[in-house]
Amino acid sequence: MDQAVERASRLDTATISDALDKLGIKGQCLGIKPRSHDFRMTGRAYTILYGPADTEPGTVGDYIDDLEPGSVVVLDNGSREDATVWGDILTYLAHKNGVAGTVIDGACRDVHMCLKLGYPVYSRSYSMRTGKDRIQVDATNVPVNIGDAKVHPGDLMRGDSDGVIVIPKEHEEKVLEAAEAIEAAEDKIRAALESGMRLDEARELNKYHSLQTKEE
Repeated sequence: MDQAVERASRLDTATISDALDKLGIKGQCLGIKPRSHDFRMTGRAYTILYGPADTEPGTVGDYIDDLEPGSVVVLDNGSREDATVWGDILTYLAHKNGVAGTVIDGACRDVHMCLKLGYPVYSRSYSMRTGKDRIQVDATNVPVNIGDAKVHPGDLMRGDSDGVIVIPKEHEEKVLEAAEAIEAAEDKIRAALESGMRLDEARELNKYHSLQTKEE
């Protein structure tokens, strides 16, 4: 069991986002939304970079059978919303093969399938328009950009109803430690409120307003 994946799966993206802010690390994949607010996803990134179709046409990719179970497919389609790189066949196979989820800086299609199977897909948008003969795979397992965040192969990805976070592999221990400390403080605030304490008092007691403040 990958202990970092297990720890991240117990944290929500809002808490991890605060930890990233505290440590001065960019990891919020802004603009990338779940196709269902029921989706949850945690795993290591398998990255694919797309570009415009060349004069010698390439393909949108037949990579899905090469992924390890528990991986997260991370597709950088340059924020394109007019050429999809993920649809029902990929959703079906990813779900069948135990892939943890898919993240797309761009559009997906066949949304009904991910909803039917409960397979987590996070994307900038969705459309019916195929990417075939419009875009192609330029590189696999290279650094990519997802919603203004850099994602390297093997980085830790976490998705929930608020969106997607990437935790850079070289920083994951300190990010997880900071996020767990923030969660513990917020749990204490909730317990204090349950016991009847005023919100301002509970927040002051647990240093709420500085939990995400960047460290010097």
